[in-house]
Amino acid sequence: MSIEAINEQLLRAIGVGVALVDADGLRFRFHNDTFAEWFGTPEPDARLGDLFPGLDLGELTTALEAGGRFTSETTFKLRRRTMVVAMDVTLALDDGQRIAVLVCQNITRIRELESMIDSYSMMVERNTRELKREKEQVEHLLLNMMPRKVYEEYKTFGVVTPRLYQPVSVLTVDFAGFGDLVQRTDPGVIVSELNDIYTAFDRIGEQFGCERIKTIGDVYVTVAGVPDALDDHASSVANVAVRLIRYLRQRNESHPNAWHCRIGLASGAVVGSVVGVQKYIYDVFGPAVTRAQRLRLLAEPMTICADAGAVAALDGRFDLESLGPRQLDDGSRVEVWRMSEPALAIPGDSRV
Repeated sequence: MSIEAINEQLLRAIGVGVALVDADGLRFRFHNDTFAEWFGTPEPDARLGDLFPGLDLGELTTALEAGGRFTSETTFKLRRRTMVVAMDVTLALDDGQRIAVLVCQNITRIRELESMIDSYSMMVERNTRELKREKEQVEHLLLNMMPRKVYEEYKTFGVVTPRLYQPVSVLTVDFAGFGDLVQRTDPGVIVSELNDIYTAFDRIGEQFGCERIKTIGDVYVTVAGVPDALDDHASSVANVAVRLIRYLRQRNESHPNAWHCRIGLASGAVVGSVVGVQKYIYDVFGPAVTRAQRLRLLAEPMTICADAGAVAALDGRFDLESLGPRQLDDGSRVEVWRMSEPALAIPGDSRV
């Protein structure tokens, strides 16, 4: 068997479609069985454009003349299945005649895999965005439950070490007549107004370095000196207390429901930690918290009661009136001071 015959047998046997066409007229001279199976047997004197009407023959001719090679892709139906074929046309010489060798390779599976990879990448990217958004939501929720420094510790170690903070100052607020207000007012209105008031309280507290710890119904608790130490902690909560009353007075002038707060201030030691396992919350407890809560119960509406620790730390910077020893609800007796009305008007201060 001659070399030419052997080559022809090999071309017929390989699993790619092969055809030889005249480089000038683009007429078919030879094709193997795979080519015929995919595209059909070319008619006598058929040209390349007859079998591939979508092929840009001008672009093909230009590419062959310029670089001797042209590549493209085509799709076709084979037994109700769409196939993708890569076409590679190379210029060659056969006994001095120019011919174009057309090699067609089935790349359907490759394109399917590429499509699967693209779809998977898009899914991974979408899931990554969703996870990032969920992480941000969880972080925002946790930052509403605990100070950022405590959150960073929890995120890093999975636990929060209980710590003793001393000295700090605690401010607690509730509202006189809140039970009656709840009974005669629509619940949605109560919640909406509490949201507005607590949002304003948070903003005022942030101005003076106070950290809101929790709210329980109409009870609002904020602390200065937790988790970051604050030298002027007593002055911070005193300034906040003054402005809370100022804010409520201004608000009551333009709202049908009047809110009258009672405020207790105390300075001393507290313990801060995350409490709970499943429904956890950052909380502070200790002598200063207990005294602030009980002093609040002694305060008249729109007044502030403070203990000896807070008064000593304020060092005469606020007008205070001694109420003498008072008995708290636990039976103990403590010295109590009240911030008098002149302290509520701070000259030259435009903050809420």
